Amino acid sequence: MFIKILLTIIFLIVTVAVGVFSRKQARSVDGFVLGGRSVGPWLTAFAFGTSYFSAVVFVGYAGQFGWKYGLSSTWIGVGNAIIGSLLAWLVLGRRTKLMTQHIESRTMPDFFGTRFNSQGLRVVASVIAFVFLIPYTAGVYKGISTLFEMGFGIPYEYCVIIMAILTAVYVILGGYKATAMNDFIQGIIMLFGIVVVIAAVLNTQGGLSAAVSKMAALPADSTATTQNGGFASLFGPDPWNLLGVVVLTSLGTWGLPQMVGKFYSITDESAIRRGTIISTIFAFVVAGGCYFLGGFGRLFGIPPTLPNGKLDFDSIIPSMLGTLPDIIIALVVLLVLSASMSTLASLVLTSSSTMTLDLIYRDKKSLPGEVEEGTIDDIVSENIERRKVVIMRVLIVFFITISLMIALNPPTFIAQLMGISWGALAGAFLAPFMLGLYWKGVTTVSVWACFVWGVGITVVNMLLGNLINPINCGAIAMLGGFVVVAVVSLLTPKMNKEYTNRIFECYV
Repeated sequence: MFIKILLTIIFLIVTVAVGVFSRKQARSVDGFVLGGRSVGPWLTAFAFGTSYFSAVVFVGYAGQFGWKYGLSSTWIGVGNAIIGSLLAWLVLGRRTKLMTQHIESRTMPDFFGTRFNSQGLRVVASVIAFVFLIPYTAGVYKGISTLFEMGFGIPYEYCVIIMAILTAVYVILGGYKATAMNDFIQGIIMLFGIVVVIAAVLNTQGGLSAAVSKMAALPADSTATTQNGGFASLFGPDPWNLLGVVVLTSLGTWGLPQMVGKFYSITDESAIRRGTIISTIFAFVVAGGCYFLGGFGRLFGIPPTLPNGKLDFDSIIPSMLGTLPDIIIALVVLLVLSASMSTLASLVLTSSSTMTLDLIYRDKKSLPGEVEEGTIDDIVSENIERRKVVIMRVLIVFFITISLMIALNPPTFIAQLMGISWGALAGAFLAPFMLGLYWKGVTTVSVWACFVWGVGITVVNMLLGNLINPINCGAIAMLGGFVVVAVVSLLTPKMNKEYTNRIFECYV
């Protein structure tokens, strides 16, 4: 216990110290939200990866999907690395950096408002982002607190509150630069930790070969009477639902404001090329390792049952780790703490900046080539910038408080919380954002239609008691968004040609 407490205290002190160190760079809006658009490839790649993978993945997804699909759940990690990281950087990285810098966009709602010349889109997108980032944040709190409760014996409620306070402190102090620097430190811990934990867990089962043989001896599902090895097969007992999880968790990052925002802040195109490689390798190790580890969950007994009669999937990973030596458990706690605090920081920073810049303050920007109407005194301008940063800091506290209330009384499993959040956000934002970077023909009406589609299908499915599994519903929302945007764009009036040409000047 002394080792666990000591390592955790050192980690938390370093985290807060980085926030204090970065506070001078967080005085302006660009500095607080984007790190001055001068964040290098290593920090950006690690920020992307650590924001991607949190306790939601390590505890919620790895446990639940490892139980359902066995070793084939490793495909989810592979998909996260190839689709969620490699292709995301290749397809979105350069074009996002160039266009958002060209139109002076700081947030995703700001992008929609300027790219499609609609302040209404900007406002609605900011509301969607704020509302649906909350369940994701609550899921992260729940995941990390479950591990802390296992490792330290501290009641769940105290863990949630402590994590909320610590995250608020370093994000409020240092903004995005502090977040990125901490992400780098936390990412190194995650890379080292996942390798050590996998080796330790497999060692308890007699090694890799013995563990795989035990998995092969299990029936394909709870009703099977023959031992057919479904949980050790290449695509597992339920490949189609597995594909839905791969789509949601991999393609979903392309439409999440806190993920795409990393491309806004990177220094230049050469940094994007290096960041692509670093981010992909990081995802292969961390995501692939998490799901590979979760695939052996059935070897550690049946998880406890919840009051509603369902299995408590969120307890699977903690039960796997509970028998490990204290030093390994300490490393696991740091691993999950690192993953979760980085994700939490990214989520609260995205939410507060979106609400401040796109709902409370909606500055009208002039595109390159346009003449601005009037000027503003430098002192007045500086005061307004400072006021925006203050409001963002206040909203960080507000957002964390709401998420905390949900986490203290979570309505469902971690995986379902994330499915609802990612389904609505990526279902609404992914298609118009990606197509808006490449195709001049995307219309404003089609973006409105996609917002209605993504949020509508997610909310209706939730109100009807999840007729479609939230994971599969999220995947349908994302893929269907491309059809909605394409069809509606072909049937509705095009945007002003001169305006769109100015928007796309950045690629010439």
